[in-house]
Amino acid sequence: MVNGLLERSLRENIVLEMIYLSNQNQITQRRIIVRENKDSSFRAFCYLRKQTRIFKKENILSISQSKYQTNWRIS
Repeated sequence: MVNGLLERSLRENIVLEMIYLSNQNQITQRRIIVRENKDSSFRAFCYLRKQTRIFKKENILSISQSKYQTNWRIS
């Protein structure tokens, strides 16, 4: 399910809501759009940090399609 959502975000520019555990063991809620999907990690634009970030798939606590969607593309 996680990989399916990540791939859909990558293909269709869909915003995802993610609960994520950082390397410092902090839990954050992120709104993201995937830019690259690899085996154990992915690169995504993060609206919280307002920049592209790399995330580890194993640190995802929860992920779903966001009710918030954007009409503009992020390069």
